[in-house]
Amino acid sequence: MEVATNLPGVVAVRDSKNLDGPALVVPAAEWRVFLRKASGA
Repeated sequence: MEVATNLPGVVAVRDSKNLDGPALVVPAAEWRVFLRKASGA
């Protein structure tokens, strides 16, 4: 999995084994919420 955090206001996630496949793009604030919840914080 690759996570691009260098885009203004969004985070893009994609399968690093399928570079031509789709990317999931979410607002950066929502990505932070996801990470916080996934870490159990």
